[in-house]
Amino acid sequence: MKKRKFGLAMSLVLAAGTILGACGAKEDTKEGTKGFGEKTEEAFTVAMVTDVGGVDDKSFNQSAWEGLQAYGADKGLEKGGKGFDYLQSQSDADYATNLNTLARQDFDLIFGIGFLMQAAVDEIAQQQKDSHFAIVDAVVEQPNTASILFKEQEAAFLAGVTAAMATETDKIGFLGGMKIPVIERFESGFRAGVHSVNPDIKVDVQYAEAFDKAEAGKAIASKMYSSGVDVIFHAAGGTGNGLFTEAKDLKKKNPEKKIWAIGVDSDQTAEGVVEIDGKEHNVIITSALKRVDNAVKDLSLKASEGNFPGGEVTTYGLAEDGVGLAEINAEVANKAEIEAKVKEFQEKLKSGEIVAPGTFKELEAFMAK
Repeated sequence: MKKRKFGLAMSLVLAAGTILGACGAKEDTKEGTKGFGEKTEEAFTVAMVTDVGGVDDKSFNQSAWEGLQAYGADKGLEKGGKGFDYLQSQSDADYATNLNTLARQDFDLIFGIGFLMQAAVDEIAQQQKDSHFAIVDAVVEQPNTASILFKEQEAAFLAGVTAAMATETDKIGFLGGMKIPVIERFESGFRAGVHSVNPDIKVDVQYAEAFDKAEAGKAIASKMYSSGVDVIFHAAGGTGNGLFTEAKDLKKKNPEKKIWAIGVDSDQTAEGVVEIDGKEHNVIITSALKRVDNAVKDLSLKASEGNFPGGEVTTYGLAEDGVGLAEINAEVANKAEIEAKVKEFQEKLKSGEIVAPGTFKELEAFMAK
């Protein structure tokens, strides 16, 4: 086993030194990092556990997996036990089991992807004290666990600005996955962005109460579009795929109708392609980027270099390239105008002139100004 430990008792170090001095130390032939800073030749291995959305959810989990792959590419590693890997959760009952499995397989750093894994990471981190964990979108207060948060409200704010500039009906929709703090940040930032452009625009907010129910997302989107909403932003993981399906179906039925969707986490442009009379169109205006890939890669590199932030919270925002906005769809009539407005607000957010609200209480105060 090659468990990384935060430190060894001085007595053991001295004892080991005495033995090696007497017997002669063997030359180490492995490659990588040991003990988060103590060099050996053994590869620093990283793995992750997905939430129920799966590794190919075209959103949150997929972005995290891309981050691990990027780390592996940088380090010349391959997928598997000696490099980087993942385990997919079919239900929340799999979280603790999968985390424990990866710890027993001796991965040096194990990520739990998503807020829903908070309790499982906390539990296994206490059981596997010699293993090192990271949790995305939640905080686990254990010395062997690093917590990663994002300023989702900043990316969502820019998505709100985009939606407000693109709507022709002054009716916009927000489709949430579950009512948890991370989605509250998305909703709060989005509504603040819309309000900053035009406070008279109405935002219809609905939750699917799931991140893996595309059919629920499609049903909600159908009701919203039929009520006059012409732009919907989702923060619902795999559930949001139903939004895209509904938007494409409606566009096929009525090509002249302005039907738009906004993606989340990754650039979801590829999910909005619809063919009409032999020509491709796209119903996705842009995506609120949450660079889980950048954060996962960044933390993996830090840990491999001996800088594992155990017991700490690291937050990624616009300034850290942790969030952002994907390119605006060229099919949008006022693309240049939207881009100019997004740039204006992006600079204000970065400078601190505007602080995007991350809670409903902060949103209320923001809209009251």
